[in-house]
Amino acid sequence: MSHIIFIAGAGGIGQAAGLILAEMNVLECEIILGEINSDALNTAIDFIKTGCEKNISVTGVLMPAADSNADLDAALDKAHVILDCLPGSQAPRMARLAKKFHCHYANLTEYVAETNEILEISKDADTAFVLQTGIAPGFVNVLAMDLFNKFKEKHGVEVVDDIAMKVGALSQHASPPYYYAFTWSPIGVATEYLKDAVIVKNFKEQAVPALSDIEQLIIDGELYEDNYTSGGAADLPQALAGKVKDLHYKTIRYPGHFGWVNGILKAMDPNENNIDELEKAMLKIIPTVEDDLIILYASVQGKDSNGRLRKIEKSYKIPPARVGTKMLRAIQTTTAAPLCEMAYMMLTKNWKGPVLQSQIPTSEFLNGPFVSRFYGA
Repeated sequence: MSHIIFIAGAGGIGQAAGLILAEMNVLECEIILGEINSDALNTAIDFIKTGCEKNISVTGVLMPAADSNADLDAALDKAHVILDCLPGSQAPRMARLAKKFHCHYANLTEYVAETNEILEISKDADTAFVLQTGIAPGFVNVLAMDLFNKFKEKHGVEVVDDIAMKVGALSQHASPPYYYAFTWSPIGVATEYLKDAVIVKNFKEQAVPALSDIEQLIIDGELYEDNYTSGGAADLPQALAGKVKDLHYKTIRYPGHFGWVNGILKAMDPNENNIDELEKAMLKIIPTVEDDLIILYASVQGKDSNGRLRKIEKSYKIPPARVGTKMLRAIQTTTAAPLCEMAYMMLTKNWKGPVLQSQIPTSEFLNGPFVSRFYGA
């Protein structure tokens, strides 16, 4: 059976998801891209068609900036899945349309308020709504759950001391004073730097200010720094209540970056919209680059049944990858692959209503065809 997959948003991640679906051919499908700008839509369709070495149907629909229109309604009426690659603020809108047209739905956003809104929208839906299924939130949360389950089984315990999740979307080179380059959405970076992070401390869930705990760490012999940022923990603080003493998500950067950002923030008027102001300040001097790198790390630590302290951990260092005739940035493949995996799982399972990261079958996801292609089995 051929499935129709609607990809909302034809930017870098939407293009990558379309190309991966088309080129890997795991799902027999037709792809419809939705975009508000006709030039961007045509560019994305051409990107997928010229990048794919297989024969697949790729068409497009011009979407309105809000609500819907006749063309969008017609496309969604025949679609089986919506993969939402739009900005997070648009997620509730697309979720409502998914429910109206009985489509499975998956999104990427780390926005907490929008995620809570979709939980309410989808609670009685007859299709699946998989939330926050990119890299962070997304892959790193499923990985942490997998390590948690393995730790419990191996060491005969039900409660652990610490779960850490860390991801960095980095450039392959970095210059002072900011030690960073944009590899994904600048507004997304500014948002995660300013909205509170949710952690677990002494078994209690709490919100803490973003960028309030710089630490240095070594991953695979390389020195980095990390800090609290918003959204990356997904639903794990709630799902693991009473089972983990401390839990956190942090963003990884090269040493020196967070100190520079905090210096910029101190100079800002606290009464202004600092997300927009921080984005503007960073864009003035920080370049956007194509040669990127994803650094990802998760760990679980605690005492075994004999009281001895144990730790299991896993790290990834993922460069850009070729798909078909195109070279995709690491942030594209590592974000789009979990999204495509969810399309595959939703179409092959009888899921209904909201599906959170803690509820995804870990081994099946981590070894699924799309995820294993870019992260390794």
